[in-house]
Amino acid sequence: MRQYDILIRGGRYLDGTGGPSQICDIAIRDGRVCETGDNLDPGRASKVIDAHGRWVAPGFIDTHTHYDAELIVSPSLSESVRHGVTTVLVGSCSLSMVCSEAEDASDLFTRVETVPREKVLPILQQHKRWSSPSEWVEFVRAQPMGANVISLLGHSDLRVATMGLLRATDRSVTPSAEEMQRMEACLDEAMQQGFVGLSTMCLKWDKLDGERAWSRSLPSTYARWKEVRRLNKILRRYNRVHQGAPNAANPLQIFQYLGESIRWFGKPLKTTLISMLDLKGNATVRPMAALSAWFTNLLGGDFRWQLLPSAFSVYADGMDVVIFEEFGAGEMALDLKDQLERNALLQDRDYRRNFRKFYGEKLSPRVWQRDFADAIILDCPDPSLVGRNFAEVAAERSEHVVDFFLDCVVEFGRKLRWFTVIGNGDKKRLSEMVTNPNTLITFSDAGAHIRNMAFYNYPLRFLKLVKESADQGQEIMPLEKAIWRLTGEQADWFGIDAGTIRVGDRADITIINPEKLNQELEQPEWAEMENFGLQRMVNRNPGVIEHVLINGKIALDAGEIVPELGREKGFGTFLPAR
Repeated sequence: MRQYDILIRGGRYLDGTGGPSQICDIAIRDGRVCETGDNLDPGRASKVIDAHGRWVAPGFIDTHTHYDAELIVSPSLSESVRHGVTTVLVGSCSLSMVCSEAEDASDLFTRVETVPREKVLPILQQHKRWSSPSEWVEFVRAQPMGANVISLLGHSDLRVATMGLLRATDRSVTPSAEEMQRMEACLDEAMQQGFVGLSTMCLKWDKLDGERAWSRSLPSTYARWKEVRRLNKILRRYNRVHQGAPNAANPLQIFQYLGESIRWFGKPLKTTLISMLDLKGNATVRPMAALSAWFTNLLGGDFRWQLLPSAFSVYADGMDVVIFEEFGAGEMALDLKDQLERNALLQDRDYRRNFRKFYGEKLSPRVWQRDFADAIILDCPDPSLVGRNFAEVAAERSEHVVDFFLDCVVEFGRKLRWFTVIGNGDKKRLSEMVTNPNTLITFSDAGAHIRNMAFYNYPLRFLKLVKESADQGQEIMPLEKAIWRLTGEQADWFGIDAGTIRVGDRADITIINPEKLNQELEQPEWAEMENFGLQRMVNRNPGVIEHVLINGKIALDAGEIVPELGREKGFGTFLPAR
């Protein structure tokens, strides 16, 4: 008599708690782990997976994605699933698509996350029939989701739905008493529906798309802190999470977030900020981030920095990349939609003088190091430039590097493709950062920045870092702890039923071939974005993830996405906070 739907045999079993691993079998029935042990009878199973020499772990939990639009028409979320991710968090950076109308939701999202408006807006106009947290949850639960979904409610989304796009982005306007009550009621509804928290934004160089409020900052940046504080009271009541992004131009603003996390009287507020980075352009960010988190939690806070466990590489087509928004001259150019107008500006002598001034500033707050010697040309109609950096070519031509760069942008436009690493490039310091207990190993940005960033496989990059340290006799942490950081730790902190594979748990499982981690994991590739008609940068790591199970169903089989994923129900669903 068959008693198991699936039997996973002989793998190194890592249950997601951080406890000791062991070689054993795992049996699954009706979507749940029903038994673990030695030498379980394969004759009792409908399907047997041989996991000898493999790691068998809970599915990874990616707690920073922007799949909000993609899950509407491409619910498989297969780019994450193929790398072992079984649960994703949407609604990051104040940008959910829950409350606001279709055009508003699109204009909030598309420029910031660099997904074309002409693709996203029609999707929302055709499919969006919800305008509340409960209606959104009902929609997601009706979708044939591949990965499980958890969600934050975005503050920009909430503000626009309540105040309207133009009032929500007017510095002189504050919400009326009635509007504030409506925002609070909507957030309370979201908490009752199982949203894991609220996301806000204070970084002013994330800008709106569309004609109505083009180039204004996101609505969340216009809120006074007393508005945020009132919303935080609701999060604290439900023990939910506040995700935020501090203002890079005003480093002291972080203390508003930290102060809320500490909460001298009553319950601390779970707070996570974007992000801890070992920036090339500002060596003080990493140690100050570590110190602020340590001190906040010492005083009773519940604070975590988000941390990408690999080099932070940024790709650019001409000037179309968000790093130019952080200084005045770059912002001026990106504010111009018309290419002819932009080219005229880039050729203006006074503008170039201004650009050189910003480029040369060393003490202003920055994310990008503003060093064209550290920017490699990847593609260009002039093949003699490919593989070289801007500074060396400018020196050969006896030109100022800014003038040479701007000339290239004018001549080649988006056909000029280049990249730079802005942070986390030093492996020794990165190894120190990933062991910091005041961090969350996350920040893939999956679903966004489709030509600029590709971190879909960040859990594998983290495991490779840990494995290499052990192979070299300088182990930074045990494998069991590394798996816990990607699974059980995230689930516990966000308060969701995921992240472990003990008896009785939902069978969200990834099977990893550790020998295949030796390959290059950071090289991006291009692949079709399902149902969008776009190519995007992704990661492809053959053989690392062999099988993925979601709710006890095989989603990835021998490294291939199964045809049913995203087409049939029974895999992922909406996971409410506890």
